[in-house]
Amino acid sequence: MDVGLKTQILPANEAAIAAAARCLADGGLVGFPTETVYGLGADATNPEAVARLYRAKGRPSFNPLIAHVSDLAAARRIARFDAQALALAEAFWPGPLTLVLPKTGDCAVADLATAGLDTVAIRIPAHPVAREILRAFGPPVVAPSANLSGHVSPTTAAHVQSDLAGRIDLIVDGGPVAIGVESTIIGCFEAPILLRPGGLPREAIERVIGCRLVRPPEDKSGDSGAPLAPGMLASHYAPRTPVRLNAGQVAAGEALLAFGPADIPGAGASRAVLNLSPLGDLTEAAANLFGYLRALDLKGANAIAVMPVPHHGLGEAINDRLRRAAMARE
Repeated sequence: MDVGLKTQILPANEAAIAAAARCLADGGLVGFPTETVYGLGADATNPEAVARLYRAKGRPSFNPLIAHVSDLAAARRIARFDAQALALAEAFWPGPLTLVLPKTGDCAVADLATAGLDTVAIRIPAHPVAREILRAFGPPVVAPSANLSGHVSPTTAAHVQSDLAGRIDLIVDGGPVAIGVESTIIGCFEAPILLRPGGLPREAIERVIGCRLVRPPEDKSGDSGAPLAPGMLASHYAPRTPVRLNAGQVAAGEALLAFGPADIPGAGASRAVLNLSPLGDLTEAAANLFGYLRALDLKGANAIAVMPVPHHGLGEAINDRLRRAAMARE
């Protein structure tokens, strides 16, 4: 494992973009901002660099990675698009949508990055720093969340530093991210499948494709089976403190992650209280989710009690992340 590296941290500017591109070309690992969360980038065409990324994160190598590209032309060089996939790409790229598509015959993405599947997950990020790095580098860049595998995803450069300092080469600090949960992943199979809810609500996708999205008919998210896409492992996004969902009261020694009015019994005596959105705004809640989980994880609580969050819009992605965080202790 590449522990003991001197991890450089640079503010996002032209020099940092150039340094990131050089680092990727040399097989290095770069943490950088996207609009969803911070990603950990490696050259997707370099198996050794991809292997370094798996080691740095402690990520199972059967868990596939998303290839990030700068434009649709680059995406079409590594994946085959049918009419429905093309409609989704044109509607939502650049943005928080990942498409899982059949590989082209000459797909340059390393087999290790796709976990040996005959499909590849692709995204065009909207964050200007991410796009500039991709344009400066050229080839596809795999970029899972820049944290230790299974831990809470990073929404600031400080979060990346906390998890990965000494394990990666460079962090480009572009400030806090805008969305705060990972991309929505759609499997473009015979029928489009919602593999992972995320920063693009399902309702927006369904308006474009004209039909309901379904979840995988068989749960592929267990730790023993190879997932169809990133972010599907049952135990994921987890703080070290146990997470208790749908809390109607706060027990002694617990911290509270609230949503809306935090007036449930025991809230006043809790170890700490952070409110995802006092006014019940799901966009604000998504942006705060991972940062607040990290903050409450430092309070020495017996558990983090989480108030219910509505399941519509971005609430579906928020509840998906909370459910996986809680499964780490169930």
